[in-house]
Amino acid sequence: MKEKLMVLFGGRSSEHEISCKSAVTVISSADPERYELVLVGITKEGRWLLAEDLRAIEDGSWRDSKKSFMLSADTSVHGGYVLEDGKISEYVYIDVIFPVLHGLYGEDGTVQGLFELSGIPYAGSGVFASAAAMDKVYTKVIVDTLGIRQADYAAVHRTELKHIEEVDERIEAKLSYPMFVKPSCAGSSVGVSKAENRKELEKALYNAAIHDSKILVEETIVGREIECAILGGEEVEASGTGEIIAAADFYDYDAKYNNSESVTDTHPALPEGVEEEIRTDAVRIFKALGCYGLARVDFFLDKRGVVFNEINTLPGFTGISMYPMLWEDRGVDKKRLVQILIDLSKEHREH
Repeated sequence: MKEKLMVLFGGRSSEHEISCKSAVTVISSADPERYELVLVGITKEGRWLLAEDLRAIEDGSWRDSKKSFMLSADTSVHGGYVLEDGKISEYVYIDVIFPVLHGLYGEDGTVQGLFELSGIPYAGSGVFASAAAMDKVYTKVIVDTLGIRQADYAAVHRTELKHIEEVDERIEAKLSYPMFVKPSCAGSSVGVSKAENRKELEKALYNAAIHDSKILVEETIVGREIECAILGGEEVEASGTGEIIAAADFYDYDAKYNNSESVTDTHPALPEGVEEEIRTDAVRIFKALGCYGLARVDFFLDKRGVVFNEINTLPGFTGISMYPMLWEDRGVDKKRLVQILIDLSKEHREH
């Protein structure tokens, strides 16, 4: 009998569309002989809808589905219910969940909490690791304890912007222009701006505040963008390194997904010892945050050496995403990668 694999995609974050693209890859990579798929999409408004098939995700018609899905937090249910016109029409048992959600309400521990309550095994990190890794400010606090170099920073709360001049002065006392301004809990470079002066800093702060209540302001690191993929549970393995060559001034959302001139290199030429340093640091950060299953860890390489940037616990699975590309380079194709992550989710629940 086939296992019921629920793939959860979409979501309420600014990375909704990227999640849908990632889901297509994951769904296409799941073994059809082994799994019966339950495809559930979350709209930007927060509705959970049952998608009929892969094509509905590709063309976006799943958002018009008349069937909603309710995952139960009751462990005895071990699944959920299909609702039509507000009435339960079907019970669906779920063996395992594969969340393909990026950003807020998907990668930040919130939906992982629901999975934990349901008792259903799920791919990826748990509640704490997801929340800590999603929050750039708290990630920095934790990484500080490891002695791994990272960009100097200042943290700002949205409510502080009522006194913007005081915020400006505090940041300028610690950091020099140019500097980067980021929502603490957004991903895919959404809401990220580069500020060359106070006027641009204020504009960037207000822009970041649209996406999150906590804002991270960082010193500019001029260097190459290097990434490493992590896979594993009790035993953790680091991939080789990949380099992002951005078409824009920095690797923002548009450069990442809409500019064909942005390229990735899975065999970057690096100084002696640098790749091993990055691989080692990536594993240390993964473990320090309590991550599980998968993550992509991003670094810079400047004149002084390696600088940690950020970690993503549910990295993209699109056709241009670095995470699956790095593992394919190691001989682990997408089908095998998806199966490993499903197997790890079951091992995690058993332990």
